[in-house]
Amino acid sequence: QVQVVESGGGLVQPGGSLRLSCAASGTIFSINAMCWYRQAPGKERELVAIIYSDDRTTYADSVKGRFTISRENVKNTVYLQMNSLKPEDTAVYYCYINSRALPTTPSKNYWGQGTQVTVSS
Repeated sequence: QVQVVESGGGLVQPGGSLRLSCAASGTIFSINAMCWYRQAPGKERELVAIIYSDDRTTYADSVKGRFTISRENVKNTVYLQMNSLKPEDTAVYYCYINSRALPTTPSKNYWGQGTQVTVSS
């Protein structure tokens, strides 16, 4: 019903920047929140950033001041601008949305397939 597709990952040197994009499509009446998670090898998936419907944002302490989450509502697209990247930022980054197909139906969660970010010299 809802498809979530991430893009923009790749290999970058420490201190470099990447901009991830996530586009949601399908039956969407409204989006309550859009998030970025990441999962490094052997590690649990962790929350990186959230942007809510009222444009409030929340960041993990590990990325605060370096990453910025934003969105374009008309495109149902969320971005993650990542600056001053560190090797420990290396992970698969996943996009997540919580959305409603109808105004009176319960919201549901949808995940993207992930995009690899590798920070290495």
